[in-house]
Amino acid sequence: MTPASPTSIAPLPWLLLLLSVTTGLVDAISVLGLGKVFTANMTGNIVFLGFAAAGTTGFRVAPYLAAIAAFLIGALVAGRVGKGHAGLPLRRWLLVAAAVEAALLWIAAGVALEFDVASQTPGSSVYAIIALTGLAMGFRNATIRQLKVPDLTTTVLTLTVTGLAADSTLAGGSNPNWGRRIGSIAAIFLGAAVGALLVTRGGLVVPLLLAGALVLGGTLACMLHPAAKEAAA
Repeated sequence: MTPASPTSIAPLPWLLLLLSVTTGLVDAISVLGLGKVFTANMTGNIVFLGFAAAGTTGFRVAPYLAAIAAFLIGALVAGRVGKGHAGLPLRRWLLVAAAVEAALLWIAAGVALEFDVASQTPGSSVYAIIALTGLAMGFRNATIRQLKVPDLTTTVLTLTVTGLAADSTLAGGSNPNWGRRIGSIAAIFLGAAVGALLVTRGGLVVPLLLAGALVLGGTLACMLHPAAKEAAA
């Protein structure tokens, strides 16, 4: 039997939309709770790093470098894990990825128990949470990249928004995957809005716990589908 392509797994797009919600949650945690740093969106960090390098008030080099380094390490490890699961059941790969990500987010929640957002103290907790969430998001992004599901990257929306306009009927296109594209935008928007409410009203612990639960719970639900028994590409 020919192994199923990851894009043929019926529940996978729904799982990726759920993961997009957690992206909004994590960026709300990092930007609003850790001082203008992204741990899911590296484009923002590169821009902020440029501001910091120019000496702009309110931007510091160290947090952005920490987030980028953690993200790169997470992506590197996930790349190795993904290659090691080639030919094995997709559900095994997804479970490993979800378990790693959820564990990192929940450890970050434990660190956040003693962290005060208003005063950003203790300072060591800032970098610990940046590192843990950066590792989780790097691991996630590399895993999703290897799954190659069109228009569902779970983190980056620039090309998604571009595609909505450039491939629309107004531009002479056929609106391919418009549902996924709009769903991805809405999912990250929803996660960011919910994350902002949780962070501003109660700190970082609850949104970190919620993000980990959504990742693991959504993946377990996806694994119940028979198609998840097929081999990963």
